[in-house]
Amino acid sequence: MSETTTTTVLQALNAALDEALSADERVFLLGEDLADPASGVSHVTSGLSTKHGADRVLNTPISEAAIAGAAIGAAIEGRLPVFEIMIMDFIGIAVDQIVNLAAKARFSSGGRTPCPITVRTASFGGLGNGATHSQSLEAWFMHVPGIKVVVPSTPADAKGLLKSAVFDPDPVLFLETTALYGKRGPVPSGDYTIPLGRADIKRAGSDVTIVTYGRGVYDALDAATALAAEGIDAEVLDLRTLVPLDLPSVLESVGRTGRAVVTHYAVEFAGPGAEIAARISSELFGRLRAPVARVGGRYRPIPAAANLEAAVYPNAERIASAARATVGYDK
Repeated sequence: MSETTTTTVLQALNAALDEALSADERVFLLGEDLADPASGVSHVTSGLSTKHGADRVLNTPISEAAIAGAAIGAAIEGRLPVFEIMIMDFIGIAVDQIVNLAAKARFSSGGRTPCPITVRTASFGGLGNGATHSQSLEAWFMHVPGIKVVVPSTPADAKGLLKSAVFDPDPVLFLETTALYGKRGPVPSGDYTIPLGRADIKRAGSDVTIVTYGRGVYDALDAATALAAEGIDAEVLDLRTLVPLDLPSVLESVGRTGRAVVTHYAVEFAGPGAEIAARISSELFGRLRAPVARVGGRYRPIPAAANLEAAVYPNAERIASAARATVGYDK
């Protein structure tokens, strides 16, 4: 068994970038205030410009379009750029270049021109930042062929998935969750990576599968603990990667339990859970013991007031309530 170190999600992300910069001279970082001493709004890149140099960790003007354009051009020329959009709500300014240039480059060139960019961005939801700093917009990019979408929940996943993203030959949107930066957990030592497109069972169970990712993993685990006290054995499946979606793992788990609850912090209406629920219902038709339930963000702008913000997002009780209903459906 490999050795592990207990660290935070933020430290794991920093370590992944540090190791990537050390491993390959083609890797470089760019974004607003990434270099020391600022080291990004959340300090994920702390110490990296000091160690690797200002030509590898670049501060940019305050222009998301310029950041994306520079990264895409560098990627087409053979570099491995990792660029940061400080807060996901700001990514709209760069969407045209990400969606219409990066995502189409390989297809439009007949496979001759890959565009290996990694887009690091973060949802600041749960911190009282209001409607334009708190959104989870991963569904936008799931809809675009050519972009991979990754959302880690634990320190180990953060490090392993980010290193895989940096060296992936295609564009990767890597969505971090600011509210999880302080979460601690074991991270394997050495050159540790996790293949993109592989889900992970965070808690085994037999009565109902809770399918989730990101912040939802912790709510789902809390819900599973509450349900266990009532005699309901819930499995928690962390997707980790939304594109490519590990549908075989989802179907295997739900096929065993016969019931599913899909939960995420993105808006429930037309959110990632809609696609997942549809695929479960289609592929497991006749085997499900209850309709697939969804618990997502409510369809409204996110308030800044803490009590109102909390009412918009999923929580352990809402997830547990949905699981109880699915388990009781066929009783």
